[in-house]
Amino acid sequence: MMTSVLTPKAGRKPLGLSPNVFFLGIVSFLTDVSSEMIFTLLPLFLHNVLQAGMPIIGLIEGIAESTATLFKVVSGWLSDRLGKRKILTAWGYGISTIAKPFLYFAGSWVAVLLVKFADRTGKGVRNSPRDALLADSTAPGELGKSFGFHRALDTLGAVVGIGIAAAVVFFLQQNGVELDRSTFQTLVLVGVVPAAIAVVIVVFLVHDIRTEKKADLHIPPKSDASLKPKFDKRFKVFLAIMIVFSLGNSSDAFLVLRAQNLGLSVFHILLVFAFFNLVYALIAFPAGRLSDKLGRRKVIFTGWSIYALSYFGFALASQWWQIWLVFGLYGVYYGIAEGVARAFVADMVETEKRGTAYGLFHAAIGISVLPASVIAGLLWNWINPAAPFYFGAVLAGIAAISLIALVRE
Repeated sequence: MMTSVLTPKAGRKPLGLSPNVFFLGIVSFLTDVSSEMIFTLLPLFLHNVLQAGMPIIGLIEGIAESTATLFKVVSGWLSDRLGKRKILTAWGYGISTIAKPFLYFAGSWVAVLLVKFADRTGKGVRNSPRDALLADSTAPGELGKSFGFHRALDTLGAVVGIGIAAAVVFFLQQNGVELDRSTFQTLVLVGVVPAAIAVVIVVFLVHDIRTEKKADLHIPPKSDASLKPKFDKRFKVFLAIMIVFSLGNSSDAFLVLRAQNLGLSVFHILLVFAFFNLVYALIAFPAGRLSDKLGRRKVIFTGWSIYALSYFGFALASQWWQIWLVFGLYGVYYGIAEGVARAFVADMVETEKRGTAYGLFHAAIGISVLPASVIAGLLWNWINPAAPFYFGAVLAGIAAISLIALVRE
């Protein structure tokens, strides 16, 4: 039987990283500059300009994420079958870039839903092959470092994108509490540019990792790319726990609306999101490296516990200044847990199954987004704006305890 051995290209290592890891970090930086400029204020565009209600906003966020989940599974599996990650990664970034300009013309929530769905479809196509390519391009003992770097660059892009959006908003409408259509349209036009540059970098500077085949009599036939690859039990348990956690992790659209609910202007909402992403970016890389030494499970547990505290903070906040504190905590959670969770997936599965594994990982999260966002919208309307955050905090606590109790390192 034949099994795969990855052979990354030899050569210079910028910042001590594989060229693929470095350039995919730059790609994510530019893509997030674009996405955060446009999508951070999308909930306000829906609510302030198109007059969409909270359940509709939750429905849009949930449908866009969940229905694109299929692409995450299929693209990951297909990248395993083809032994090629780059082409699917490039197509995914390309689809999202093409979709964004159509928000300029959106006149109804249905139009926004279609564009958001197309953008999330692109993300679904690219995420699993890209994460598998990152793992393929990294030595086993440095997975936390690589994913931490990628998350840090991705989030630094969010800081820059939100900073540009804040400047545009301040220039066009000062401290207005509600978002204007013309301001949002300007953000869409400017935001498309970095996304297009990111696609060019993927096409010309990112490369597939060559695989060589060698005999291994212990690997059963078709194990590397079967329609139903077998995974370690702990990976399956981890996916189940991710679903529990994600059911309480509704769209960040509700964080935007919560900030506005407590009196923050559009400009100040952008500033607080920039602060959140800056905290995330500063923590992600060292947290990833720490997980290489201490183990993933303890780091993820810490991150999820902080998430629960931050969501209790969002629920209890009654003054605008308190939002800054809880957004800071929320950034700490993201910095600690996001990249490390992805590195943990690579730890638990064989190289030739990584695409499929990341597809299932992203699917577990994506499938949960629809019910999570719909539940959040209903809790907001039926009870009060704090209710969705109490719900999310409790589920995060359950998930954190389950991770320690049920998943071994």
